[in-house]
Amino acid sequence: MADKSVAGADAIATKGWWKAHQWLILRRVSQLSILALFLLGPLAGVWIVKGNLAASMTLDLLPLTDPHVLLQSVLSGVVPELSAIAGVVIVIVFYLLVGGRVYCSWVCPVNMVTDTAAWLRRKLGIKAASQMARSTRYWMLGLTLVLPLVTGSLVWELFNPVSMLFRGIVFGMGMAWLLIVGVFLFDLFIVKNGWCGRLCPVGAFYSLLGTGSAIRIVAADRERCNDCMDCFVVCPEKQVIRPTLKGADKGVGPVILAANCTNCGRCIDVCAKDVFQFGTRFNNLMVNASGNPADDGKQHTVQP
Repeated sequence: MADKSVAGADAIATKGWWKAHQWLILRRVSQLSILALFLLGPLAGVWIVKGNLAASMTLDLLPLTDPHVLLQSVLSGVVPELSAIAGVVIVIVFYLLVGGRVYCSWVCPVNMVTDTAAWLRRKLGIKAASQMARSTRYWMLGLTLVLPLVTGSLVWELFNPVSMLFRGIVFGMGMAWLLIVGVFLFDLFIVKNGWCGRLCPVGAFYSLLGTGSAIRIVAADRERCNDCMDCFVVCPEKQVIRPTLKGADKGVGPVILAANCTNCGRCIDVCAKDVFQFGTRFNNLMVNASGNPADDGKQHTVQP
């Protein structure tokens, strides 16, 4: 019998353990594989990828540059090299297609830390000690862009948990442990989904970058929803779910168009009714006031 107190228990009972965790597992494989590719060089002498998540070169051919880092560099007075500009273009095109905050859930190593804190918080039944506006991350983003103008240096990268975690894994954690543990404890005891959901300027930047991205989560079978709330429990940005899941009577299409959806797929995993699936923004069928698709025989799309 499914344990009703555990989010996704019904999904495990209905679909099996693997299907109730498949996107979570694939994300971990993605995050760990990306880290492994970067670490092969310094640790094993196999240089498939050189650099780090801020700027890298794959097989001495493919440049990739974090646009947030490059923007900070330009604001600090640095003239970027052509390869850096090419790397930014490649990254921007990729995230315009798959969704900007895919970086947060499929690439960023700090996500594993914050996800662990969120899981432990649910397991121990820890309630939020304080509240913080989700808009705070955009103020943080603005700060990361103002500081280079004022100081002439990339101040944020000295404290960026992503950069510090990567450097720590390669060269030894040292003081980086304090920051990473601080992020973990902050999410565990102080603010639910506090770092990624309310403070991280990198996530804020990628949410803006991927506002019009093609690949989206779709509540394709939302009429099957039984209001178990499991998707709300596990979603790191639960405010993005309700408009599409419950918006049929308001003419809102089933595609989650909110920029802060991370495309993590956990709502797909934990739903025993298979309400959600990956799709595109073009799956947004126009619905009428009764919640039924338009019946003129043509496919209509809701403009974002």
